[in-house]
Amino acid sequence: MKPVKPSAEPVISLRDVWKTYTLGRVRVDALRGLSLDVRKGEFVAVQGPSGSGKSTAMNLIGCLDYPTRGKVFLEHRDITSLSESELAQMRGRKIGFVFQQFNLIPSLTALENVTLPMVFQAVPSGKRIKRARELLSMVGLEHRTNHKPNELSGGQQQRVSIARALANNPDVILADEPTGNLDSATGKHIMEVLAGLHEKEGKTIVLVTHDERLAGMADRAEYIMDGKNVVKHK
Repeated sequence: MKPVKPSAEPVISLRDVWKTYTLGRVRVDALRGLSLDVRKGEFVAVQGPSGSGKSTAMNLIGCLDYPTRGKVFLEHRDITSLSESELAQMRGRKIGFVFQQFNLIPSLTALENVTLPMVFQAVPSGKRIKRARELLSMVGLEHRTNHKPNELSGGQQQRVSIARALANNPDVILADEPTGNLDSATGKHIMEVLAGLHEKEGKTIVLVTHDERLAGMADRAEYIMDGKNVVKHK
């Protein structure tokens, strides 16, 4: 399969976005006029040191929060015009999340963790289970479907989280430091899985990282410092 070329149309856009938090009497501007386009089919890295605002940027790119000022568009829809329930439904269809801490539910099996996002989208039970089995097989865990997270290695847990992120066949995979809790060999494998999703299936990947080596795998990188764009690579 040929790699899918990025579209000219952005699937996610941030326009002069500010995010301000009030801590007692202190106002903290975590983002200060950040602007960013993520086009369908792109692999974009968002870089920045600790305290730069990249985690807050991830929340806005992932439509997990509303901006204090500025606009965030998901497929041309201004997210501030959506209720929390409407945004949750749209986000659940369009964006899959892979986190550094895996965020699997410990009481559920690998199969049950992968089916969970489909429950919230009202996918019938039979289709949920079939899809989850296919995804676990795709990430090489067909023999671990009935294992709970504490019975899996870190790398296996992250592969379950990737399968879960793909459950609703989203356009965008947002990966927040996905190799941060893994050894280098396992981390390399996880990045190969993400790169394969981009190259073979045309998935849009947004990688949030402080690691220059990981960012080098992306089509381009956006560097954030003090809550705003500083320089563009590639």
